[in-house]
Amino acid sequence: METPDPAHADRLGSPDRAAGPTQLPPHVLLLQHAHWEVPAIYGDLLREAGWRLTTCRPYLGDAFPAWDDFDGILAMGGPMSANDVDELPWLGPERRLIAEAAAAGKPFFGVCLGSQLLAAALGAKVYPGPLREYGVHEVRTAPAAQDDPLFGGLPQSLRVFQWHGETFDLPAGAELLVEGDPVRNQAFRFGRAYGLQFHAEVSPALLTEWLAVDSCARELVDEVGADAPAELAAELATEDERMQDLAGRVFGSWMRLVETTRQG
Repeated sequence: METPDPAHADRLGSPDRAAGPTQLPPHVLLLQHAHWEVPAIYGDLLREAGWRLTTCRPYLGDAFPAWDDFDGILAMGGPMSANDVDELPWLGPERRLIAEAAAAGKPFFGVCLGSQLLAAALGAKVYPGPLREYGVHEVRTAPAAQDDPLFGGLPQSLRVFQWHGETFDLPAGAELLVEGDPVRNQAFRFGRAYGLQFHAEVSPALLTEWLAVDSCARELVDEVGADAPAELAAELATEDERMQDLAGRVFGSWMRLVETTRQG
């Protein structure tokens, strides 16, 4: 498990709530499921704010820390299915961690697989979508987004990057925030837990890193065609500035939610 920057070793450890919320910067647990599925701009924003970030890579054998030792949880994407609990012995414990944290009101931000894990943890079904979505797609904010702390004030039409084959039903008690066609459920909220099916964090540079992974490149070519890598790179370059602004606005609002939750 990767702990915060040793240059800040004096600030390591669990948030010292007894000493007050200003004693230590907020501490976020990053759940990473593949070496190429990095937090990108989300991690940049956390580091720029001086927050502590501990990375847990269960696919490499990392043990899960106690979720209540953290002020928020960020769960990224991955090539596996949220249903692979029999094949991946760590997946069931991760789903239980997410379920417990969400039920307790811990701020959670799940991306792609992270959103599907949240849905599954809350008892919803995860299954193959009507089609596999790759590249930039148009989605729209749902009525519940209007007053949402993260999605309120955003344009109704959003263009976001997609790379997924599965989708999920909306969990009981959750609110749909962003919807699309033909894959309807694109973002939802359950209390302080958020799931985003799309990748607003992907930049052209990160896409280049993804396409350097043999399994990613093969998947894209097999599912879309030989020209798909170049086509995705071109359309992402056109949308990059808008998408990075969207990612910054939404995740910055989540960081404010973490701070207000921490302050009680």
